[in-house]
Amino acid sequence: MSEEFLESLREIERKWQRRWAEAGIFEADPDPTRPKFYLTVAYPYPNSPQHVGHGRTYGITDAYARYKRMRGYNVLLPMAFHYTGTPILAMAERIQDGEEELIRLFREVYGVPEDKIREFTDPLRLARYFHEEIKEGMRLMGYSIDWRREFTTIDPAYNRFIEWQFRRLASRGYLVKGRHPVGWCPRDDMAVGQHDTKGDVEPEIEEVTVIKFRLEDGTVFPVATFRPETVYGVTNLWVNPDVEYAVAQVGGERWVVSDRGLLKLGFQGFDAREVGRIGGAELVGRWAENPATGERVPVLPARFVDPDYGTGLVMSVPGHAPYDYLALRDLKRNPDPLRGLGIDPSILAGIEPISIIRVEGYSELPARDAVESRGIEDQSDPEAEEATKEVYRAEYHSGVMRENVGRYAGLPVSEAKEEVRRDLEAAGKAFRFYEVANRPVYCRCGAEVVVKVVEDQWFIDYSNPGWKEDARRLLSRMRILPEALRGEFQDVIEWVREKACARSRGLGTRLPMDPRWVIESLSDSTIYMAYYTISHRLRRLGVDPDRLGDYFFDYVMLGEGDPASVAERLGIPEGEVRAMREEFLYWYPLDSRHSGRDLVWNHLTFFVFNHAAVFPEELWPRQIVVNGSVLMEGQKMSKTLGNIIPIRDAVREFGADPIRVTIMGAADLMSDADFKRDVARSTLGRLERLLRMARRYGGEAIPPDPSSLGMWDRWMLSTLQRRIAEATEAMESCETRRALLAAFYNLGRDVSKYLQAVDEEAESTRRVMATVMDAWIRLLAPFAPHVAEEAWSSMGRDGFVSLAPWPEEDENLIDERAEKMVEVIDRLVEDARTVMRTVGERRGRRPERLRVYVAAGWKYDLFRVMEEAAERSGRMDPPTLIRAAAEAGLVAGRDREVSGIARTYAKAGGWTWLENRDEEIRALEEGRAYISGALGVEVAVATEEEPGSDPEGRAARALPGRPALYLE
Repeated sequence: MSEEFLESLREIERKWQRRWAEAGIFEADPDPTRPKFYLTVAYPYPNSPQHVGHGRTYGITDAYARYKRMRGYNVLLPMAFHYTGTPILAMAERIQDGEEELIRLFREVYGVPEDKIREFTDPLRLARYFHEEIKEGMRLMGYSIDWRREFTTIDPAYNRFIEWQFRRLASRGYLVKGRHPVGWCPRDDMAVGQHDTKGDVEPEIEEVTVIKFRLEDGTVFPVATFRPETVYGVTNLWVNPDVEYAVAQVGGERWVVSDRGLLKLGFQGFDAREVGRIGGAELVGRWAENPATGERVPVLPARFVDPDYGTGLVMSVPGHAPYDYLALRDLKRNPDPLRGLGIDPSILAGIEPISIIRVEGYSELPARDAVESRGIEDQSDPEAEEATKEVYRAEYHSGVMRENVGRYAGLPVSEAKEEVRRDLEAAGKAFRFYEVANRPVYCRCGAEVVVKVVEDQWFIDYSNPGWKEDARRLLSRMRILPEALRGEFQDVIEWVREKACARSRGLGTRLPMDPRWVIESLSDSTIYMAYYTISHRLRRLGVDPDRLGDYFFDYVMLGEGDPASVAERLGIPEGEVRAMREEFLYWYPLDSRHSGRDLVWNHLTFFVFNHAAVFPEELWPRQIVVNGSVLMEGQKMSKTLGNIIPIRDAVREFGADPIRVTIMGAADLMSDADFKRDVARSTLGRLERLLRMARRYGGEAIPPDPSSLGMWDRWMLSTLQRRIAEATEAMESCETRRALLAAFYNLGRDVSKYLQAVDEEAESTRRVMATVMDAWIRLLAPFAPHVAEEAWSSMGRDGFVSLAPWPEEDENLIDERAEKMVEVIDRLVEDARTVMRTVGERRGRRPERLRVYVAAGWKYDLFRVMEEAAERSGRMDPPTLIRAAAEAGLVAGRDREVSGIARTYAKAGGWTWLENRDEEIRALEEGRAYISGALGVEVAVATEEEPGSDPEGRAARALPGRPALYLE
């Protein structure tokens, strides 16, 4: 890495950031004479600085904005800050509690001064600090943001906007209050979602059935199961002998449950209180009655039983559950765990798996089949999990209940599951229970999240059938990039149900119909894109937020009401009210929404729903762009691994443009990008060379007359057009990696090859390079804007390259003949390198001269005939080619030679060749200096008929487009 250039780059970046701001070139106002393009990216949480990983989503969005600006669009890219929810509050509380690990992170990784950290016990001081830190990082990265429109989600005017949104949802019946299971923090005593948890993990709630077995004394032994229909196949119950269980009074019954199970029962509406304790070991050997069959089954020990899951008790169905089959088999083979608890192993006598489900492709005991087919030795084998999934899938989708299950006989398993559950519940023998499927999930306060059945919780009712249909219709009209993710959006629309939308604590907007609640962060961030269109005007006018009633937003956003009346109530000129309505209609609908893939399953889909609910169809958003995350040197970024690099530090180490190019060029949209330091350093070197070339070849870009240019000049200009087309096509789909591959890496190699092949000081070279650099710098402007501006300026161009037109492909400069000529040369160099390695190894020294033999003229006639025959018949096989050659009179006296050529050509599927032999000779002569430089040997060009020196008879092997080679 050039430290000198890195320091220079820092100065270049600061200079152009200052000039952009002074000129206000990213401040976008309505302009009816130009097409508009409005895009937004997720506003950040100001509870820590942004790091290199954030540079992907924001960098792609900015590059797309810059590209659209250069395509002639009036582009708006605004930014705000999401203070809503508990993340900021929880972090301030952790600082107040003196959490050393967090304080160390702030001090050593984020570089926060000690005196500032002490202020972070105030949530707003913490938020404002990182708000400015993030904003400065975005400026350092060169994002083309209109900062006039900045706001936070705790600004009073924004609160009025969200209140309006929620009253609109309520008016359509989409806001409901009722009983529903939600993720819950037992410490903060509130509902939690993705943005309230450590690691931003959404608590996934799953429903299970708890079946009430009864011990001999009537004590309830409640077991949780996903498969209530398998209760007819229970052979025993499992309990963890090392766990002490609670004896609880639940209603009028005594239950045995784990401590965690008792806690969860309380949160799910049960009047449960502990009245005693009992060791798991004391339960082993007791008998319980199966509520479905009336049969007695023993309680057996199993240390795999997790006391934190469900109720901490499990039923065993070894005929249809591989883990149960293995556990019972293991216990029979080694009953020492029973003996150690003073239980006679004879209790196992007669316990055999029971078959209750018939499924095609399996014996009576599918669990045994799955275990034995995989050769699973014991419960610790990872294959046991796969066996479990296999059996469950097969039985659920194609299994049928056997005759030994009473009235459920003959029912498909999928139906029996629901009917058995319903009947057991109706008889008071079972109940529904909720569990966090992806546990453990932790609230930001540190407590493990549980499920609570909330009685008076407010929900956004995403299960509403009519609303789902509107969301489907909106999605069907949208462009999704990458398109492969459309199915994920469709899935979310189908399964999403009621979403808890308010919390009892946190920052944000009070729920207008119940101010005790604060609207949570995934619910106040769905239509804020509309607020950007007027935020700067409200600030400039100094409108009193308390006067911003629904009447104002009804008019500005929906055109409902009278502007004169709105103006009078607000105390501002009517013209200003009309201007806000006009500006909103100018920018809306939103043209592109950008975010990370992790938000498909919540925010982005909620964005679709809420736009469908609030706005008329003509204002529905047009596109969503989703990208994967960022790894650091192949590893996930995490505080634990210590591999998080804050943006400010990264810019200091690599420069903004190298970071932008490295991240955006690292992976396709849907894939995770891997940030590598050595790639960033290499990119810095490439940008330095680019800037040097711009200063060297910065003349006026006058398109040269192709007829006056040589092969290499024509090839360079033609290749440039190809790269422009490739980059343009890629950017239209926001594929930054493909665009950079064309415009930065491949074009860079093209230019290097061109300059190796020509006289760098020749007038024709300077003219061609001036044209190349003029287009190249513009191609790179969206990705490396600071270096591009510096190069543009050093080339003597007026204005900002950020506002220059995107280069257009010039079809007049496309020269397929020159491209073919260079392709022949490239293949020759590749073939020669292969031969040189072989010859060098054999002779022990490097060759000094390469003789190149061009094929005899009749072979060009043969190739022409073969190519026409293959095209005409649609077949590329030796008989077809030989037959065509014979019909053209090219075989006589050359049978074996023509046959060999036809086989070689057919096997390769053909290759690029020049129909005019003289043209191939000319190409090789013009390319001789390049070939010599690339291979490090002298090069001589001859023909098959007049080979000159040909001691090994190689010339006869020459073919059109594949000259024969001899190394001396």
